[in-house]
Amino acid sequence: MKVLLINGSAHPKGCTDRALREMEKIFTAEGVEVEYFHVGKAAVRGCVACGACEKLGRCVFNDDPVNGVAKAFETADGLVVGSPVYYAHANGGLLALLDRLFYSSPFDKSMKVGAAVVSSRRAGSTSAFDDINKHFTISGMPVASANYWNEVHGFTAEDVEKDLEGLQTMRNLARNMTFLMKSIALGKEAYGLPARERGAFTSFGDGK
Repeated sequence: MKVLLINGSAHPKGCTDRALREMEKIFTAEGVEVEYFHVGKAAVRGCVACGACEKLGRCVFNDDPVNGVAKAFETADGLVVGSPVYYAHANGGLLALLDRLFYSSPFDKSMKVGAAVVSSRRAGSTSAFDDINKHFTISGMPVASANYWNEVHGFTAEDVEKDLEGLQTMRNLARNMTFLMKSIALGKEAYGLPARERGAFTSFGDGK
């Protein structure tokens, strides 16, 4: 059992890292392998809709972390994406990475468990939360929840230490996510994955 943690903050030891590390403690205690990836200050370009990934099986741009993260994601049972809140939304570099990661990687993501984690000083967390969750829900990934919104508050990692409710939420989120990943693994073994229909594509170019 393996989970990939993505820290979308520019700061390696900031608020987002503190939230993810609280989850990591629970995953480790539950016997879940953790792989941690920090986006940092990498220059991640947005998708240019070139379509090359359809032939290559990866993003055509190989000068940033997207393809490396895709390899880790492919073998993971779950994905936690953490982001600070910038101007009431998630970090732009992280969103560029997620757009290309989900679009260009050809492997099936259904039934991998996803969780969004956000950190903010005061507000804007719910829209950032929504930014990240959309990547899971378009890919057939069950979304893990906790006992409250998956967020911590603070301006520094030291502030987050004082957010006892936020840290509690991170621990409960990790426990719930572990339960989901283990339950899905048992379900796959017993029943296989759900059937998925393909082929229908809504387009109103014909005017109908």
